[in-house]
Amino acid sequence: MDLVVIGAGVVGAACAYYAAQAGLSVAVVDRGPVAGGTSGAGEGNLLVSDKEPGPELELARASLRLWSDLAQVLPADIEFEAKGGLVVAEDGEQLSVLREFAAAQARSGVAVEEAGPDGLHDREPHLAPGLAGGFHYPEDAQVQPARAAARLLECAGRAGARLFLGEEVTAVTTTPEGRVSGVRTARRRLLTGAVVNAAGTWAGRIAELAGSYLPVQPRRGFVLVTEPLPPLVRHKVYAAGYVADVASGDAGLQTSPVVEGTPAGPVLIGASRERVGFDRRISAEAVQRLAAAATGLFPVLAQVRVLRVYCGFRPYLPDHLPAIGPDPYVPGLFHACGHEGAGIGLAPATGLAIARQLTGAAMDFDVGPFDPGRLAEPAGVSPRNGN
Repeated sequence: MDLVVIGAGVVGAACAYYAAQAGLSVAVVDRGPVAGGTSGAGEGNLLVSDKEPGPELELARASLRLWSDLAQVLPADIEFEAKGGLVVAEDGEQLSVLREFAAAQARSGVAVEEAGPDGLHDREPHLAPGLAGGFHYPEDAQVQPARAAARLLECAGRAGARLFLGEEVTAVTTTPEGRVSGVRTARRRLLTGAVVNAAGTWAGRIAELAGSYLPVQPRRGFVLVTEPLPPLVRHKVYAAGYVADVASGDAGLQTSPVVEGTPAGPVLIGASRERVGFDRRISAEAVQRLAAAATGLFPVLAQVRVLRVYCGFRPYLPDHLPAIGPDPYVPGLFHACGHEGAGIGLAPATGLAIARQLTGAAMDFDVGPFDPGRLAEPAGVSPRNGN
């Protein structure tokens, strides 16, 4: 077998899809179901609006083009919507910060246009009155992440990929020379010359099993899901503070309203961030903050029932950039993880990059800034190969 992908979320599914399309023999292993981790707890954001100029923005733009292509190939139930995003400012100071941010993005090729108070309400009639203005990003889009992962894996399966669910990887084996030779689960051993670590928040553990190091940490977030509603929110709408929260490394609770509709009717409300390990307990404070902020943006939501609340864990790396590419210590080990809250949006470009690295094909976007080798191990830790 040419490749084993560890992780059946959207990133792992994209790696399997593009590798299988390139003619590689592929197996995907996950300890749970498809999209059973971070992907299944996401809103499906495909965003350029929250990324400052730099390598992640360029990767997001490349990935959005790939998502548009995939939407023509995958079944319609992935719910791909090129709905656009609307970032709003409460006052003139926030608007000034957004204007500077948008100008820098525009210089990098992002489509963006300013909207005054009247323009905001033309786009979103149910927005609260009194907002200072905002910016419209027509490239922002949305997808149903669990279905997208499932459909990518189905397509990979038709190209020969094998899927092993409910099997936790207990070892990444290596040769006496230290090169990857396979993976083990409680049920089987899969021999391979390459392993892709797409294990999301558990990617650090997979790196450790292989004798390497990757400082991935979980960053918890909550999403509120309302009862099904008539079309109410046309875009992905979020407050100016969301951009700063995405870039923050603060471990404490941060909330900023993000509101969007879905084709099925429910409205999704986020976003919160905090580093509390893998604690799944519902935070009343986070939920209350999100509900209050959402009704502040859309007063009509005050009369709407929230049917459920769920949490997920974003795979966080200290510099907020994903790890994409070969491990610096273990030949044959590749990483495709650490995307934090952007993994769904960045999945296709990540998967294509991994496939091209494996096959030696030319890249048409730069993945150098995401090299896992930039993440040096801490003092006193010496990666070692296992067998």
